[in-house]
Formats: sequence, C-alpha cells, structure tokens
Amino acid sequence: MDIKKELPHFYIGDSLGGQQAWYSRVTDFGMNIGGCAAVSACDCAICFAKYFNLRGLYPFDLENITREDYLRFGKIMEPYLYPRWSGVDKLEIYLDGFGRFLQDRNATQLKLSGWSGENNLVDTQQIIRRQIDAGFPLPCLTLNHQAAELKKYTWHWFILDGYEVRGEDFFVKAVSYGVGRWLDFATLWNTGFERKGGLILFEYV
Repeated sequence: MDIKKELPHFYIGDSLGGQQAWYSRVTDFGMNIGGCAAVSACDCAICFAKYFNLRGLYPFDLENITREDYLRFGKIMEPYLYPRWSGVDKLEIYLDGFGRFLQDRNATQLKLSGWSGENNLVDTQQIIRRQIDAGFPLPCLTLNHQAAELKKYTWHWFILDGYEVRGEDFFVKAVSYGVGRWLDFATLWNTGFERKGGLILFEYV
C-alpha cells in the first residue's frame, strides 16, 4: 500500500524554510559558504517552536517569520554550529552544538542522538518513518556521493520532513535551498563512499 506523510514546515516569502545563500559573501562569508548545519538547526528550532510549542527556541515572531529575523536567528545559531574549513562533517559536532543550543534555552524535553550512515537501508527507513510519524524533522548529512544528480546535496546538511512509500520504493522529502525535493532514499543512502554521514534523531520526553 502506498503511503505518504509530510510534516508542516514554514515559508519565508516563497522559500520553504531558510537559505544559507541569504547570508552575504562579504559580511557573512562563513555562513554563506558553510552555514548549512546552522541553517538546518534554525529550521528545526523554528519547527519545534511552532509545532511543539517550544516557543523559547525562536526569539522572534513565529506568526510572521521574515528573512531579516531569520538572518538574525542564524547569527544566534552560528556559534553553536560555526562553519569550519572541513564543514560540520561529523554527527558528533552537530549533536554537541545543537544540544548546547537547546540546553541554553531550557528545551530539556528534546533529546538528540545520531544515526550513522553505516546503518543498513531497511533499518534506516524504519527510523525515518518513526521519526516523521512522531512529528520530528530529521537533519541529514550527506558527504561524498557517487550520484551526479545529488551533487547539490553532497557535503551538505539538509532536512528530511516527509516520506513516501511507492510500491517497493521509498522516497524522502529533502528540504534545502528553499525548496522541497523528493529523493529516492536508496540512492541517497548508498553513497558509494566508505566515509558516511547520517541522521540526527529527536526524542521528546
């Protein structure tokens, strides 16, 4: 049976979520080039503020999320997940940084854990379904990838906020660059490289 599940997200103008390209190459070079981890964390924080009533995670107007406020929010998030020369290229860096952000804002209800890209495809599909069924967006890190069509998603953090079962095939909705794109998950997960990224999982306790 075909199944489709999408989480509510938010728009800023016609952009689905925020974009690191909004940060200036002149004044915010690090965020422009390497701010994808911070941007994905900003999007998650806003979603938890809006849909889990954790309003302390976003210090601006949740009913009118503007590009200007989002840029300010990104600068708040940046010290926790600051761009590095190699990028935020390990799950542990993200867990530490976003975990400290949540702790500093007393969002102790949210617990984080990592799911390595070395886990098998079937188990990972089940984890994604459980997370999204529970209302949790998933930050996803893809490092190198052999598929040319996924070039924009390599060495990149983005959010998974939907899944679709189409017969024997499993697709995920990847949110980045202001759009949502449905990707074949088997292709996304099987990168063809030894070094893997992975997922950030949430638990609400």
